[in-house]
Amino acid sequence: MMPVPGALALRQHGAECLQGAARGILPALKALADALPTERAGSRLHGTPALSALLAADAPLGRLAAAHLGAASRPVRALLFDKTPATNWALGWHQDRVIVVRERIETAGYGPWSIKRGLIHVAPPPELHAAMLTMRVHVDAVPANNAPLLVAPGSHRLGRIAEDRIAAVVRDHGSVACLAEAGDVWLYATPIVHASAVAEHIGRRRVLQIDFAAEDLPGGLRWLGV
Repeated sequence: MMPVPGALALRQHGAECLQGAARGILPALKALADALPTERAGSRLHGTPALSALLAADAPLGRLAAAHLGAASRPVRALLFDKTPATNWALGWHQDRVIVVRERIETAGYGPWSIKRGLIHVAPPPELHAAMLTMRVHVDAVPANNAPLLVAPGSHRLGRIAEDRIAAVVRDHGSVACLAEAGDVWLYATPIVHASAVAEHIGRRRVLQIDFAAEDLPGGLRWLGV
């Protein structure tokens, strides 16, 4: 039997909900979201002072990450997702496999390389993702019919999974829908297998997603950061 969302633990299952952990900064989150374009499914956030203030080491979200990764934790990528009738997308089961860096420097264990929306992406060794933390901060409620993130509990322990094996992993591990109220924060082990369906009921569904890391990159590579 799969655990209910409230019973998931980050270390064991790769996901955990912190109910109401961002409720006190909801006005700031909504102001940030309202200032972004809505014509795209996801907006990459970089060089946004309002976001940097929310993610600082002494701010609530920064402290949450440091509690799991240590004092060296810092945000390395941020996205704002906003599903609307015009951007109601589905995402199949997958693992996050790339990071964003400032410049391309050939480094052992890093590759292949790609350019997405003008940003330099590279696949790192799986050990790097295993040491990272992904945080999803819910600006709006996400009930079962508004496309909650789906995760395969325990799949974060399997390392990098071949794409033709992911369906079998989901079958073996099952799936859980990560329901949320506005102000809830979900924490994920970054390598966890996850997916998202098309929303059946389109309400506002704004989610701020941040990847955190505590490690520097080797060989002169540098995180692009937020």
